[in-house]
Amino acid sequence: MTRSIAGTLAAVGLALTLPLPLAAQRPSSSAADSLKYVYPVSPALEALKAEAAKRVDAKAKLIQEMVDQVFSFGELGMQEFETSKYLTGILEQNGFKVERGVGGMPTAWVARWGSGKPVISLGSDIDGIPKTNTKPGVGYREEYLQGAPSHGEGHNSGVPLNIAAALAVKEIMMERKMQGTLVLWPGVAEEQMAGKAFLVRAGVFKDVDVTLFTHVGQDLGVSWGQSSSTALISAQFRFKGQSAHSAGAPWRGRSALDAVMLMGMAWDMKREHLELPQRSHYVITDGGDQPNVVPSLATIWFYFRERDSDRVKANFEIGKKIAQGAAMMTDTQLDTVMIVGSGWSAHFSRPVAEAMYQNIKKVGMPAWDEKDQTLAKGLQRELGQAERGLSTTGGRIEGPTPEAQRMGGGSDDIGDVSWNVPTITLRFPSNVPGLPGHNWANSIAMATPIAHKGVVAGAKVQAMTLLDILSTPQLVTDAWDYFTNEQTKTTKYYPLIGPTDQPPIWLNREILLKYREDMKKFYYDPRKYKSYLEQLGITYPTVRDQVVP
Repeated sequence: MTRSIAGTLAAVGLALTLPLPLAAQRPSSSAADSLKYVYPVSPALEALKAEAAKRVDAKAKLIQEMVDQVFSFGELGMQEFETSKYLTGILEQNGFKVERGVGGMPTAWVARWGSGKPVISLGSDIDGIPKTNTKPGVGYREEYLQGAPSHGEGHNSGVPLNIAAALAVKEIMMERKMQGTLVLWPGVAEEQMAGKAFLVRAGVFKDVDVTLFTHVGQDLGVSWGQSSSTALISAQFRFKGQSAHSAGAPWRGRSALDAVMLMGMAWDMKREHLELPQRSHYVITDGGDQPNVVPSLATIWFYFRERDSDRVKANFEIGKKIAQGAAMMTDTQLDTVMIVGSGWSAHFSRPVAEAMYQNIKKVGMPAWDEKDQTLAKGLQRELGQAERGLSTTGGRIEGPTPEAQRMGGGSDDIGDVSWNVPTITLRFPSNVPGLPGHNWANSIAMATPIAHKGVVAGAKVQAMTLLDILSTPQLVTDAWDYFTNEQTKTTKYYPLIGPTDQPPIWLNREILLKYREDMKKFYYDPRKYKSYLEQLGITYPTVRDQVVP
């Protein structure tokens, strides 16, 4: 691998770079000056990075259109059909070979361009959040399609970022005859943690050298080592009873809903006796048909979260025991226990993160204007938060999260990828600080200049890091050395899904069947409108001086 890259570099006039280890101590979350891996950048590589940034800037209009278009689709997990059709169409138009239906998921795809090593994968999520519909650019809730889903976590922005970065680097690679393979893929149904484990099982990452993942945030940042994310098992427990007339012959019924409610109550009592960092939540997805019929079927859906895969598996086993007890108490049957999704807690690559951090410092935060800050402060005011506006501080790098500080938190199935190949996640600034997450408020900035500018900045960092990996064989070597001798020395990956588990492609189907025809009326048409804000007739920004109770 190193020899083939070296030959390519010699052909384009780039000198090989070697690592210069600095301080041996591990950096704290704020100690950006204690980098261990520093790779000298030749003038030729520096020039390529500057060229990549210019090429990303030249794609600003395309970025705006992609971000707005995917936002307007607003699709939920496993139903991202319009989103995937649109994004793969752009990639195919630009010479990428696309494989669809990857891992048994109709909306999953893998797009490849180039040849040889290194193989670099670029991923980001594409699914939305239920009931988060609201007008973008308006600093309070004003739905344009009541009750519909939308991008209440900003997942409309990440793949457009990766496409812009990949296209910019592809142009440079073609001109300089640089060897390497770019692989783009979407995170399907990330909100249900239902996609990436199946991509791993399908072998998407078996030949990948490095994965660069992206996720929307409020600043430019990257981290390495053990993350604060929790491992997760998402599972549905379905109980089967016996129907009867609820008033005429209730003694002949066996209520599956009773079993569901008893399981929920028993788990709530069990929480007191679980370790504090665990997090768990549930919803009843099927509680019966109507009150006068004893429910013969009922389903409860749990998310179990813990610090690592072994601990989350242990809590899942507790859940199964409680479910069996609930069935015994109600004289019903525990019909099925279905794993809907799962994910490991992520561990990120130190060499790749530190290389990316150098590019974050080069790019810096976007230049927010008065309108951007007005929207941010108006939304913060609406939510009762401090009116601090958008972040203007420089990027940052964070080290491992200490075990003692891991007290719950969210999950992302990028964790499964990170335990199979050196991986990092780039946070890019396309949303407003102080938002609750998974909420209508998180949709407001995601089809505005705030999102567009943040994606441009993130795409520059991504493109520069791609060039680092393509041009620096030692970076790939160090990434795998860290992966093999530090990250996975004592911890080995195993899937939390079983060998017979299949992707839950039925997820969110009924919701999209209910709303899709009406949603189509609001799809963005870039042929007629400069932006989605213009199409919706929104003056940017629209805010209130005072919060309306």
